Amino acid sequence: MKSLIKVALLLFAAFASTFLLLNLIGVLTAEQIEQWLIQAKGTSPIYLGTVIVSLLFLDLFIAVPTLSIAVLAGYFLGLTYGFLAVIIGFNLAGIGGYCLSRLYGNTLFRYLIKDEIKRNEAIDIFQKHGLVTILLSRAMPILPEVSACLAGMMNMAFKKFLVVWLLSSVPYALIATYAGSISTFDNPKPAIYTSISLSVFLWGCWFIYRRWVKQSTY
Repeated sequence: MKSLIKVALLLFAAFASTFLLLNLIGVLTAEQIEQWLIQAKGTSPIYLGTVIVSLLFLDLFIAVPTLSIAVLAGYFLGLTYGFLAVIIGFNLAGIGGYCLSRLYGNTLFRYLIKDEIKRNEAIDIFQKHGLVTILLSRAMPILPEVSACLAGMMNMAFKKFLVVWLLSSVPYALIATYAGSISTFDNPKPAIYTSISLSVFLWGCWFIYRRWVKQSTY
């Protein structure tokens, strides 16, 4: 377990450092992204959708506020086109993280965990709990990308990864874009309440799962 946590924490720290750095220098903040989308609103929906997809894909390399972008996508593009843009962006980031880690992550994995027995142990643990980790990963920022990278690094079957990634991403994207589509600047309550509710629900699921795991080990 310690070996898997070590790798996960390193990935998390790498993503978090980009988020902190960009916020310190005032680049890619939620307010700045909102202003970009406002400026792009007067252009074609295809262009605006491309901007949203690009921002969500960029989250694979530089942590961005994905929930805020998803809500804004619903606000600016409406439910249908907003959801389409968000789910494409989510999938590009997730599949990209999985594929890059499947191709190159093994080198990093071997460097971090030199003991083959511990590496195999980490893989076994992720194979056992990885599906739930991906399914509930949107409980907090950065965790979706970390879980996608771990899935590739730990050799999870691509079909299995894709199914559980979609199960995690589709409802999340649909709820967030719907909240954005029924919100206005004068009445942002649907977006605010939805953001809070999603986080609380997913954290609640994490809490229940952790208790179940602890009880099952005794």
